[in-house]
Amino acid sequence: MQTLIVFEDAGFKNLLPLTYWRTTCELRTGYGRLVDYITAQAGGQLGGLWCRDVLAEVTAGRFDVPVNQKGIDGALLINGRLLPTTPVRPSPVPAVQWDGDVPLVIQADAATLERLSPQVMLDAAQARKALADLPEHRFFENPRVINYSWDLVHANTPMLEFGWEQARRPASIEGRICEGVYFLNKSAIHVGRGSVIKPGVVLDAEQGPIFIGENVTIAPNTSIEGPCYIGDDSLIQPGSALRHGMSIGRRCKAGGELESSIIHGFSNKQHDGFLGHAYVAEWVNLAADTINSDLKNTYGTIRVPVNGIEVESGQMFVGLTIGDHSKTGIGQLFPTGAVVGFGCNVATCEFSPRFVPSFTWLTGGGATRYDVERCLEVARRVMARRQVVMSPAEETLFRRIADLAAQYEVPIAVR
Repeated sequence: MQTLIVFEDAGFKNLLPLTYWRTTCELRTGYGRLVDYITAQAGGQLGGLWCRDVLAEVTAGRFDVPVNQKGIDGALLINGRLLPTTPVRPSPVPAVQWDGDVPLVIQADAATLERLSPQVMLDAAQARKALADLPEHRFFENPRVINYSWDLVHANTPMLEFGWEQARRPASIEGRICEGVYFLNKSAIHVGRGSVIKPGVVLDAEQGPIFIGENVTIAPNTSIEGPCYIGDDSLIQPGSALRHGMSIGRRCKAGGELESSIIHGFSNKQHDGFLGHAYVAEWVNLAADTINSDLKNTYGTIRVPVNGIEVESGQMFVGLTIGDHSKTGIGQLFPTGAVVGFGCNVATCEFSPRFVPSFTWLTGGGATRYDVERCLEVARRVMARRQVVMSPAEETLFRRIADLAAQYEVPIAVR
């Protein structure tokens, strides 16, 4: 079987701050990560990853495959920003599929691989030059490429439906269901082993399937509308309203009103407050009454600050994007399409700026730079509460992100 390599390209920059802490293929939508969909549709096992050098050691610790390996005789290379829902079509060797100037899939022989490397794939001009003589082939018809964070959010609802179809398991109730739980369209509901659904919960799968993983607790008087995915070991707090299109990763705590959002994993949004059309990265804590706007009063399309520079999303609904290890204070408000970077503390008790650069300590008194070592110590403490220890490679990356943010993000004045 040929080697499958998932590679990063220069598009990771438009997915910051979510891609400071992970490769593009580790971003989530629906039931899993982009790499999970790629591997499934490529029909084999992941054989390797090509990524930024700064992420190589961390990535090697997260995947049991070679990272940035060379010297391969032949391979199928797939862009880590691709979201495939159909199998890869066979092709001649060598061949390439483009999306404009972006290489999506490369069927590479040994000679082609001699011209390629992780560094080449991260440089659009070099990649175009290295692949210029390859014949084109449509490995995927109408491929979907993730260019911005809101692409993941808007793909989430259809991918929740897709995930249910691909799970290849019938609906089943394997957990403990207390008296007073109501099911609507029970045939489209799965409750995993060890999970507990408390009295007064309504699981409404009439508009889409509901998948609840293992060891999940759904507290009393909660309403969950499908399609919805709740990962293992998560907790949904009492009286919560999970409206359609929610994807919650493992070991999260969620509450209040949530709609059409992705909570990547290991993050908290436990209290009252609305979260809509948002992407929340890992190790984030949204304090009580944190609220984001996801719709303008004009019902117009939303401009989103990408690394501080506004980009027209073309979307009517875009909520908050918040990077890893960031926190909010109580009563925090976020305007439509707001972006908060990596390692921030935002506690203004009013609307934040539309863009908060990484490692910013922002209060009603103004913005200062959040000391990296202080932020790192808080991150270690937060992870320990989930019995997770930050690896030495992750600590090194954490410290380097401050320099990377200065390179990619438009600076703001601090005092």
